[in-house]
Amino acid sequence: MKYIDEFRASDSTEKLVHKIKRTVTRPWTIMEICGGQTHTIVKSGIDKLLPDSISLVHGPGCPVCVTPLEMIDRAIAIASLPDVIFTSFGDMLRVPGSEKDLLSVKAEGGDIRMVYSPLDAVTLAQKNPDKKVVFFAVGFETTAPASAMSVWKAHDMGLKNYSILCSHVLVPPAIEAILSAPTNRVQGFLAAGHVCTVMGYEEYIPLALKFHVPIVVTGFEPVDILHGILMTVQQLENGQAAVANQYTRSVRREGNKQAQDLISKIYRSTDRIWRGIGNIPKSGYHLLDEFNSFDAEKKFNVNTNNTHESSLCIAGQVLQGFKKPQECNAFNSKCTPEHPLGAPMVSSEGTCAAYYHYAKIKR
Repeated sequence: MKYIDEFRASDSTEKLVHKIKRTVTRPWTIMEICGGQTHTIVKSGIDKLLPDSISLVHGPGCPVCVTPLEMIDRAIAIASLPDVIFTSFGDMLRVPGSEKDLLSVKAEGGDIRMVYSPLDAVTLAQKNPDKKVVFFAVGFETTAPASAMSVWKAHDMGLKNYSILCSHVLVPPAIEAILSAPTNRVQGFLAAGHVCTVMGYEEYIPLALKFHVPIVVTGFEPVDILHGILMTVQQLENGQAAVANQYTRSVRREGNKQAQDLISKIYRSTDRIWRGIGNIPKSGYHLLDEFNSFDAEKKFNVNTNNTHESSLCIAGQVLQGFKKPQECNAFNSKCTPEHPLGAPMVSSEGTCAAYYHYAKIKR
């Protein structure tokens, strides 16, 4: 734990908080992109340690949470079909669709399995040639190479019974959508370190210049986040707007070129609907035409026209940073992790889950 504990040390956090307080002279609003960062902020009480002049806004940084309702309903419809083995990471199993979730389908007899890697799903397809195996490919650019590798491997092996339901989303277009909104109040960003480990941070440079906002690539431990906030505040106070890298132990400007090359061989960018937010141009991945036989949407072509969100859930406003979870009337009453109305209460990176588990807000 040597290389983790040093980024959680109380003396280091105290020094950073003190330096932030000495640096800030006016109000600033900063958004963290990643839900993992949100959980660290709330769990560690970072938002309580900062001066009142710094407002932290939680962004749409949970790919499970922003997966559109239509895609969740499509997953449920495919998983309900006979002869289908539907595979997914654990967080997706309890995300509510219009009527039910994937665990409900499993309880009704559907063959739904949690996997730790898309390659596990490929292995299942090998072992079950009489079944159609589907992997629910959800995540930011961080997990896109793994699902791309599963398609590449299945293609190379000639597997006809494997496909992915692709719902990968991309961070830079989401940042641009946030900054372009007339209601935007964000003045600086903490970018997600794991995404930049794969993609680098060159894509963020035009955004920082266009909108004149600092973007600091930041890690996930308390010291990382406080250091990222300090670097952001220093730029804001000095009138600067550049991309900076706090997470130097993991992120390089150019990112992981091999992972990027694999992505480009399997995917093209496409418009994507983000749950609670709406359509963001070129903000997702879609399989290239040559891999259409591995596209679960095309292979199964199920009907998902009757989607509807819970009228009590304000997840869209939470995901856009307009409201905090405790401002929802259903929070910790009609909406809990055991009985969620929206995805942010389910996911391990969801903002509502972070406030439920760590902020101790009662109704």
